[in-house]
Order: sequence, then C-alpha cells, then structure tokens
Amino acid sequence: GTWRRPSAPRPPRPRKEPQQLVIPRSAAEEQRLRLERLMRNPEKTVPIPEKLNEWAPRPPPEFVRDVMGSSAGAGSGEFHVYRHLRRREYQRQDFMDAMAEKQRLDEEFQKKLERNKMIAEEQTAKRRRKRAQHKHCYGQQVRSGLLPLPWLRWRTTVPTADAA
Repeated sequence: GTWRRPSAPRPPRPRKEPQQLVIPRSAAEEQRLRLERLMRNPEKTVPIPEKLNEWAPRPPPEFVRDVMGSSAGAGSGEFHVYRHLRRREYQRQDFMDAMAEKQRLDEEFQKKLERNKMIAEEQTAKRRRKRAQHKHCYGQQVRSGLLPLPWLRWRTTVPTADAA
C-alpha cells in the first residue's frame, strides 16, 4: 500500500438544529413555506429549470429494410409491426397538424397586435392634433385679450408696486 501521513482526528461536524415538521394545509401555505426556505440563505443561488423542449416525433426512416409484401400468409408477428408503424405515422400526422394550427394562431395573434398598435397610434395622433389646436387657439385668445394672461388666471386683483 501507499504510505499516508497520520492525520489528526477530525473535529466533530456542527449539528443542525432540528426543524419541526410542518404539513401545509393549502397551496398558499406550501408556497409560503417554500419562499421562507429560499429566503433563509439569500446568497445561495436558486436553480431555475429551463423550458423543456416540445415533443417531436422521430423522422420517418430514409431507407426501409423490411418492406411488407402484399402476399397472403404473412406471419403472426407482422400485424404488430404494421400496427406500430401505423400508430407512429398517425402520431406524426397529428403532430404536423397541431404545429400548423399553432403557427396559424401565432400569425393571427401577430396581425391582431399590429392592428391594435395602428389603432392606438391613430388615437394618439388625433389627440396630439387636438391638443396642438387647443393650445394654438388658447394662445390667440390670450394675445387678442379675450382671455387673461395664464399666470394671472387665478388672481382676482393685480398686485401693484405700492401694495408691497
């Protein structure tokens, strides 16, 4: 064997204080307990699971070695091979249909977002024009003397120099 240096006895490991067993009675209480456990040590990193990839069927084989013949007298095991192939093909077709539907819904959603954005921009432009028009008309009325100056609007009397 190999020679090892004699080591000093290890110091005893620090004991963790026993924690009482708490059984959550509701989902909110369970969430509260999880948060408390996370917040006991804020410096510790929290593992955040990544999004799982969507399931996708296996692609069909490029070269099929055992092609089934159309002659009668196939063995009893051939039916099960056929059944699995058929099931896999139906699964693949269902997946492709679901993906096409999902893509169609995504396109509709993007069109709806664009339409809503255009409507909001039109409303904003309309309100901007109204504000500018109101500001222009108000300025003309003040300059023509129809309205008092804006900073004198709330005063009833104009302060004079001898009043101070």
